[in-house]
Amino acid sequence: MAFVEPVTLRANGIALVPLSLDHEAGLRAAAADGELWKLRITSVPEPEQTRGYIESALQMRAEGHRFAFAVTDETSGDVLGSTSFHDILPAVKRVEIGWTWYARRVQRTHVNTTCKLLMMGHAFDTLGCHVVGWRTDNFNFTSQRAIERLGAKKDGVIRGHALRRDGTIRDTVMYSMRSGEWPEAKAQLLYLRDKHA
Repeated sequence: MAFVEPVTLRANGIALVPLSLDHEAGLRAAAADGELWKLRITSVPEPEQTRGYIESALQMRAEGHRFAFAVTDETSGDVLGSTSFHDILPAVKRVEIGWTWYARRVQRTHVNTTCKLLMMGHAFDTLGCHVVGWRTDNFNFTSQRAIERLGAKKDGVIRGHALRRDGTIRDTVMYSMRSGEWPEAKAQLLYLRDKHA
């Protein structure tokens, strides 16, 4: 049995649905809203690579390393982006949240806060995780600010850690939150979400 079992998470008009090949056209359209694949510091697939992106995510799910979701609007059914649990470590009850991106039209809205509430709640309250982690490119300052707004603590920087899509080598900024920090973080996120509404 996998540590992260297939589940759909819902709140505030957003549904996180297990990613499947059925989401290919929707993901392609979401990425096209802002031509997000042109950002060198993100994992957004280029249009012609969308199917391969999904197939890779499904392979990683089968191996137990990543569980990817399509972020969808419950009313319209539109795909708004994608997010994942990854680097899943059942033995120490740790997951990371990442591979997250959204169509430009829903950035800086309630969507990210809602998604993070759903995923952190599932990780801490359902899976019983002791730690949830995040990682981002050292030049992705927007992502770093967003992670810090969640209440995560900066663990440090791993230098020369990974390749970017353009072939340059990035430093990776690591963050985490422990289960004891979740109640206060949850209260703050609910406040921020309701402020957006």
